[in-house]
Amino acid sequence: MSDDANGRRPSIRDVARLANVSYQTVSRVLNDHPSVRPETRDRVNQVMAELNYRPNQAARALVTSRSQTIGILAASSSMYGPASSIAAIEAAARLRGYWVSTANIDASDPGSIPEGLAHLRAQSIEGLVVIAPQVRVVRALTVQALDIPYVTLQSTDLDVDHMLSVDQVAGARMATKHLISLGHRGIYHLAGPQDWIEAEARMRGFLEELGASDVPTTAPILGDWTADFGYYAGRELLRVRDFTAVFSSNDQMALGFIHAARDEGLDVPRDLSVIGFDDIPEAAHFWPPLTTVRQDFAELGRRCVELLLGPADGLESPSPSTIAPELIVRGSTAPAA
Repeated sequence: MSDDANGRRPSIRDVARLANVSYQTVSRVLNDHPSVRPETRDRVNQVMAELNYRPNQAARALVTSRSQTIGILAASSSMYGPASSIAAIEAAARLRGYWVSTANIDASDPGSIPEGLAHLRAQSIEGLVVIAPQVRVVRALTVQALDIPYVTLQSTDLDVDHMLSVDQVAGARMATKHLISLGHRGIYHLAGPQDWIEAEARMRGFLEELGASDVPTTAPILGDWTADFGYYAGRELLRVRDFTAVFSSNDQMALGFIHAARDEGLDVPRDLSVIGFDDIPEAAHFWPPLTTVRQDFAELGRRCVELLLGPADGLESPSPSTIAPELIVRGSTAPAA
């Protein structure tokens, strides 16, 4: 059952009538009041499921002074990393009985930050997640007076007290070390945009691992995350071919680079090894399947909600603020020729 013949959604009084209880009892069930007997609670929950009843969040907020809503302030939400983070937070919030409201902002417009915050505050959010991959957004956010719990994703040392991230530096070092272990000494790095926090961290990890392994340093090439740039950079680099491997800061640029290598008549990985970052769903189906660094977005979402709401088990044992990445070895890397 769901809406009635007139298109009206079932109400709390419909639930009460069919469960043979008062609407106040239904309200107590919705708010987990301890005074409700277990058999009554079960009967009310069963009726709500049969009716496909969904409580009015605005009305509940007025009664309980709680919105049970987490706000997300997001820039570049169409990119794989931010989009995956939002989906993971939504899933983790649902498990805790919370809704999620997202306000998208323009990273190039500082004025959109207070506007986005005002939009979310108008919904009486109980916590805030900031998914702002750009340095300028995080810096602009620090001047805002936030009076609710908040978490910044992938902000690294720009907001240490509220930071949660996958260890980008460790992931980049992992990727670079894998290429070095295969005997590669001429390695280029296709980096992301200069203002992106993750791009800077991955570039730093690449350079640190080259230095630690006493491998000649090559200047990173600043890209824009797109496969088109990977293809363009590949065509330019392959005019010289003074390298045997490429570490791309994301999987899409790696895809473009592999395309360029194919157009030049080169084989990956026989002639060139290529490694990416993110492990997008399509990475396993590139040709060849792409070696990459996987970020656990599901765990990122779980820990993010835990930081805002506290551990689900009620124990005061907060999880670490960084999550370890994982190297996924596939067919795009091989020993240097």
